[in-house]
Amino acid sequence: MRKMIFAAGVALAALTMMTGAAQAQEQNLRIAFDVPYAPFEYKDENGNLTGFEVELAEAMCKEMDANCEFVIQAWDGMIPGLLARKFDLIMSSMSITPERAERVLFSEPYYNTPGGWFAREGFDTDVTNMDAMEGKVVGVQRGTTMDTYVTENMGGVVTIKRYTTADDMVLDLEGERLDVVFVDYPVGEQTILSKEGFIEVGEPVKLGEGVGVAMRKRDKELAEEVNAALRTLKDNGTYDAIMNEYFNYDIKM
Repeated sequence: MRKMIFAAGVALAALTMMTGAAQAQEQNLRIAFDVPYAPFEYKDENGNLTGFEVELAEAMCKEMDANCEFVIQAWDGMIPGLLARKFDLIMSSMSITPERAERVLFSEPYYNTPGGWFAREGFDTDVTNMDAMEGKVVGVQRGTTMDTYVTENMGGVVTIKRYTTADDMVLDLEGERLDVVFVDYPVGEQTILSKEGFIEVGEPVKLGEGVGVAMRKRDKELAEEVNAALRTLKDNGTYDAIMNEYFNYDIKM
């Protein structure tokens, strides 16, 4: 009887240790997205969060054996929210810049797309000619690399209107309150060129070092896991399969 009790105790202890080890290996991560920002992150007709980065995040979490919760966060509060521990990662088209790298830890870049100029049909101004652009009203999303580019290269020449969401910016372009907008090219392609009466103007502009997953500076081990997972997804074809759902050109880095 004592042997049976002892054996049962050993088995229970072993099960408890195994369960504890499994729980210790599980990661619970919160990933922030700015919505809507099609085709990267947006809600479909059923209200479900989807998009290129959302699907890539799902695949990354699976590769990392992590339990991930997706959080919707306005762009202005992205880095403050991360630092305040409201979430653990930002995976929302955040371009890697020296200024941001002083505050957050970036993964290796996982995509890069240029900025694009878009306007209503009939706009025929050369966006690289500052004399011709003088007095024009340019829309950008606040705090983006496109905002930085226009501010640094056109500040004092054009009137810059900054928006919290790309959707609000497009509404003002439709309402003729903007002459032209400068946005992430795939966003302009899907949200502007998909509508009648709008055109692409000028040439796309390559900006920054690419887009990375942002984490807190102290989370170096997490960054290593994220980098390893993204590399695996690129190597095994998962990244390409997701990318090809949303783009007809290569954005991979």
